[in-house]
Amino acid sequence: MAFESLPEGWRVWNEEPSGRAILVYRPDVFGSGDLPDECLPTIYLTNGSRNARPGSGQYATEEWHVVLFLEPEIEAVAETHESREAGAAGAVDVAERFAAGAVDYRGAYQVPREAYFARLDEFVGGEEPA
Repeated sequence: MAFESLPEGWRVWNEEPSGRAILVYRPDVFGSGDLPDECLPTIYLTNGSRNARPGSGQYATEEWHVVLFLEPEIEAVAETHESREAGAAGAVDVAERFAAGAVDYRGAYQVPREAYFARLDEFVGGEEPA
């Protein structure tokens, strides 16, 4: 399995036989009233087309894409890899960077969500909150 070395807090939400996978961060605190469920950090590993046309993602490409979403329309990281194995390693790397506080999630937002960021800061890049 490609995701055995995920950093603490990250979980495999779904892994398809086709190779596509979804990783999520701290599903125990998002949506439980602590952090908003729509803000669940999610990493997608897919070989679907990144074309913006509706339905284009259903068409497989030769490239594998790793995308970290902070909300459905908020991308913090988007990378392309040449193989599924490289994409899976890239997804783990993105998860590690996020957990370590090395992803600028504030910069991905056009409208700041300061109260949310302050609470997320407690989970990312340091000790777990008390």
